[in-house]
Amino acid sequence: MPRRRRKKKRPNQQWYKMDLHIHTPASSDYQQEGVSYLDILKEAERKGLDIIAFTDHNTVAGYKAMMAEIEDLELLERLNRLTDEERRRLEDYRRLLEKILVLTGFEFTATFGFHILGLFPPDTPIRDLEFLLLKLNIPADKLDEGATDVGATTDVLNTYRIIDEAGGIVIAAHANSTHGVALQGLSFGGQTRIAFTQDPHLHALEVTDLEKKGKKTTARFFDGSKPEYPRRMRCIQGSDAHRLTRHPHNNKQLGIGDRVTEILLEERTFEAIRAVFLGDDFARTRPYRPEAHPFDYIQAAREEGPNIVQEFHERYNKRGGYLDAIIADVGAFANTNGGTLYIGVSSDPKTPPIGVGQNPNRIVKLLKEEIATRINPDPNVTVDLQETRGVKVIRITVPKGEVPPYTVDESYIYIRSEAETTLAVRDEIVALVERGMKHHRRSHRERPAPPAETTAEAEAKAAVPPDLPGGEEGTITPPRTGVEIAAVEERNGTRYYTMRDLRNGNLVKNVTRRSARRLWRYAIEEAEGNPVKPGQVRWMGPIGLWKRREHGNLVRYDLVQKDGETIRVYYGVTEEGLHGAWNALVGD
Repeated sequence: MPRRRRKKKRPNQQWYKMDLHIHTPASSDYQQEGVSYLDILKEAERKGLDIIAFTDHNTVAGYKAMMAEIEDLELLERLNRLTDEERRRLEDYRRLLEKILVLTGFEFTATFGFHILGLFPPDTPIRDLEFLLLKLNIPADKLDEGATDVGATTDVLNTYRIIDEAGGIVIAAHANSTHGVALQGLSFGGQTRIAFTQDPHLHALEVTDLEKKGKKTTARFFDGSKPEYPRRMRCIQGSDAHRLTRHPHNNKQLGIGDRVTEILLEERTFEAIRAVFLGDDFARTRPYRPEAHPFDYIQAAREEGPNIVQEFHERYNKRGGYLDAIIADVGAFANTNGGTLYIGVSSDPKTPPIGVGQNPNRIVKLLKEEIATRINPDPNVTVDLQETRGVKVIRITVPKGEVPPYTVDESYIYIRSEAETTLAVRDEIVALVERGMKHHRRSHRERPAPPAETTAEAEAKAAVPPDLPGGEEGTITPPRTGVEIAAVEERNGTRYYTMRDLRNGNLVKNVTRRSARRLWRYAIEEAEGNPVKPGQVRWMGPIGLWKRREHGNLVRYDLVQKDGETIRVYYGVTEEGLHGAWNALVGD
């Protein structure tokens, strides 16, 4: 009888606590005297940390000094010359380095003063990292200073690329704060912030508001729903500790482990950490809460509600069309910007989740089979089980498709229009085909890599006014979500509209009141039956608020803008589409 082949057992995943932004006395602005490297490891142990990183300013001198101390102790051990106190130190080092994974790295000061973390495996040769810092234009005479002021170095985008290509993890340090690439409070251009936060060589944003809720948080801003920031960014938190323990009189000066991220790993290695940071499973990192319930990503998503990159389905049965709706959403996400579906939970955050029954693995298998059978080409989705409020739900992660259009049941092509999945119309299908053909042409011909951006080019980007991407100085560009009626003509008694999608600028022609999708129909009905009355608009200079509508946790605005003698009307604008003056207009 032939022996049955055993299935290879999948390693158990485990949550690990990490603080990836820790300074040592090698940083010139370190705030406590008399702190040793062993003290740092002991404090990390006391805080229950599993993974830490030494990230001194523009130097690896701290990690280098610790390793040199250990090597000296080991030499004395081999010579049998250790004192009792030295023996205890060496034993402590060995025990702690076995217990805690200590990554080496640095906090680099790029052009314009932006701070970037570069993290590497513990066994990376110090010479290699010093050579990398020299390549990033740190002066040789400042390699050991640990100072933030190191003169002209390398621009942000080239820094990302160089660290990534060297095998490191690239994190934008305190991105939403001082010296952060999200440019909070600075007068740099919006296009620069887009480039600095959406670059493919950047792996994560370190933020200071990860545990806060609401629509104004950094993680919410970079969740992929904003038109100009379509790439969802992983957001983590770290202490940025410049001292061993929190300052007794200043809570903003944190100590080691005072702001921690948890990461779900199959093994506690640098390679496993980097794989998570390069992946698209955003539920594998979360803020650590020592005295509260673990962070619930699904509940947080429900509080945000459906949008262009996420949807919720309480039921999954074939009867009633629930399964068809799920499949349509998968196809729509693949054709648009990717997204996530949660099955077994409603979008109402106050409604308890019902879950997916007693045999959730059977439902996972069903969904995988349905997606593989009914959607062409294969959208390469991930279907897995998650838990929220004590029940199992299914998560479907859909990447943005490279070869659209993705069809459902051979002939239906869906797209995602804000929080709605709809059938694509002719002009949208043409745009999807063109997108797919561009990818096909790129993948079938050799092209030289584009030249790396120079500092001068970065400065040119930074000169673009923050709210005028691509516009002329002194003008206000339209909102970035919603629709505008661009033109209308009548043929044989029927009105045909040209609709402009404000998210991507696409024009869709020959839309009738009967064929229009929900938002388009609303715009047409308003234009025909309730045209804008300028005297009733709340004006702020050349722009105005005409209507504000609430539906659940979604707010939509009908906005207007004077364009010479005409008034342009933007229907159904969501908060993701507001910027600059538009934010000020509706903010009251």
